[in-house]
Amino acid sequence: MFSFCDERFGLDCGVDEAGRGPWAGPVVAAAVILPKNFSMDEINDSKKLSKKNRNRFFEVITSTSDFGVGYGSVDEIDRYNILQATFLAMRRSVANLKSLPRRALIDGNSIPSGLPCSAQSIIKGDTKVVSIAAASIIAKVTRDRLMTDLAQLHPGYGWERNFGYGVKEHQRALKLLGVTSEHRRSFKPIHNMLC
Repeated sequence: MFSFCDERFGLDCGVDEAGRGPWAGPVVAAAVILPKNFSMDEINDSKKLSKKNRNRFFEVITSTSDFGVGYGSVDEIDRYNILQATFLAMRRSVANLKSLPRRALIDGNSIPSGLPCSAQSIIKGDTKVVSIAAASIIAKVTRDRLMTDLAQLHPGYGWERNFGYGVKEHQRALKLLGVTSEHRRSFKPIHNMLC
């Protein structure tokens, strides 16, 4: 299934993010260095896995691999924009690894500046590189759990189900309950509500 790049030395980290599109909550990035003998054929882009499988893989990856997680806060999203906040989260995730990787393999077509190692962007990397797929799972599960926790602090928006995306349930709650401190004010739908 995975067709790209030589990871046999276990020195490359895969990097991916979760949460660029939602109207609420931080963006989360993960960096993962898999052990040399790591083998899990069913691993794939986190969006294509069931919640049960994502959680199962999350436990396997976090118990066997070197991983780091980084966040771009709502304030940073509003201050810098979502792309720059994503890059911040990616830099932080690589910095939170225990080992310095030889190279960061970044999902997508852009590379954040300021990484402590060389980097390569790979379009659709989560379907081509197993360490990027692993990073996508860590980022997605971490963010989903965070949004579930935030749903307890801000009940009524359905974040435990919609994870901050602008679905109808969330839109209705915004009209009834208003904008919270976890909403991204720079995003047009939220910005328009505050004007």
